[in-house]
Amino acid sequence: MTTAEGLRPELRNRWVDAFVAAGASQCGFCTPGILLRLAALEQGGRGRPLTRQAVESALLAHLCRCTGWQSIVEAACAALGIEDGGSARSSTPASDPLLAQWRAQVEGHTDQRSGPDVVLGGAGFADDRAPAGALVQLGAAEVAPAPSLAASRGGTAKVQGRNSTVALVHPVALPVGEWALTLQTTWVEPAYVEPDSSWCLPSAPPATPLANGGAFGGKRRSPAPARARDLANALGHPVRVLWSREDVVRHGPKRPPLALGLRPDGSGVVRIGRTAGSPELDELCMRLHAVAPEVVIEEIDIVGPLVGSDLRGAGWVEVLAALHVLRAHGAGAAGADEAGTGRADVTLPGGGRAAVAVDTRAGAQGRGTVTAEIWAGEILHPVTLRSYVIGAVHQALGLVWSEGIAVDAVGAPLDLTIRSFGILAAREMPQIAVILHDEDRWPVNGSDAVFAATVAAAWIAEGAPPTWPTRRGGTAQRGRAPIPSRDREEKA
Repeated sequence: MTTAEGLRPELRNRWVDAFVAAGASQCGFCTPGILLRLAALEQGGRGRPLTRQAVESALLAHLCRCTGWQSIVEAACAALGIEDGGSARSSTPASDPLLAQWRAQVEGHTDQRSGPDVVLGGAGFADDRAPAGALVQLGAAEVAPAPSLAASRGGTAKVQGRNSTVALVHPVALPVGEWALTLQTTWVEPAYVEPDSSWCLPSAPPATPLANGGAFGGKRRSPAPARARDLANALGHPVRVLWSREDVVRHGPKRPPLALGLRPDGSGVVRIGRTAGSPELDELCMRLHAVAPEVVIEEIDIVGPLVGSDLRGAGWVEVLAALHVLRAHGAGAAGADEAGTGRADVTLPGGGRAAVAVDTRAGAQGRGTVTAEIWAGEILHPVTLRSYVIGAVHQALGLVWSEGIAVDAVGAPLDLTIRSFGILAAREMPQIAVILHDEDRWPVNGSDAVFAATVAAAWIAEGAPPTWPTRRGGTAQRGRAPIPSRDREEKA
């Protein structure tokens, strides 16, 4: 087995430099494995030609939730000398790495590092900093800690990951009324890559699970730190708490499903699904009211996994997108977008502005194109801001087009593997062009506005069908084929 440390220094440095130059790493948790697989393409690659398509196929074995793939593909094409690596990266010099870190923290809403050490996995993830000799509790079940990770595995029941192929459902019923526009959403897994973990010394504060990034809000209320603290204090010994991927999916928060109905004037009702044991949704309701004061909010009790209002744009982005659809496709609206295209311009209170155009008809291999313009104060570091913009586009397209998990009748998630979440792969992504506008004001978050604007533009481009995701389970619009499952791709 070869790790990043086992690569020849000149080869490793060339790949790290390419990733840094392209902004191809954010939290860095997934990056060492991706770098190794891509570097292997030039060390044999099983005779395959070195092409952009070969790079995208190699990435099918991985998940990066932060970057949106394009910057990784561009880094690989640069390192491999592939000329068709997509749109050119910013020609503005990268500048001070402290400015890169500043911009990363503004976009990620939490402490975040960047640079060569992050590419190589040295961002200081929670479990990496645990003291030697700490006891280990593996999994979400409250079992006694073991002396080592191996011993903990032996005493913990394994929940096998699976792709259920069960159809997605929309668990919140539409509000009763005459509506110009309706929408129902499904269960969506946040799918942050680093599983929840923490460690604690007796009578000390526990380590945060937010080691190098905020997991898009998914770990804000993680139970791992409290569990580690309580065990360390009870046992008088350092304790590590580690969750598996399956634990995260079964016990972590999901994006709250919703159903909404809007009238032509933008008034209406949105019903937010709330499940037993979930945190209060007060923050979500406040954010939603701020962007849509004429919309009545109803919290509806449903059966399902935990939901959370901390997840990126939860609730308010869906409603904001619906308001943009009304403006673009309202009764006889003049200047409506052509079929297969959508545009949205979003300015967030206290944040940035983004204007996004989605064209599903154009682009290489029929994958479409996205153009995103951003105003987010002083740019600080164009490579970093561009990377976060592309990542936001990727998450937004997935939310509308493809993402969702199946849940059984008692509320337990059935899809437990990263390939079952419907996350767009590198070879499914449109080409994204990013235009950054420098402003003479304090830096503000821009990627959240990009996320909101892309959701709206993508939904408009699909023709505003009444359910998300639009391209799974035979729900593709205007004759577009549903995104194929990874299993079918690999057997083909």
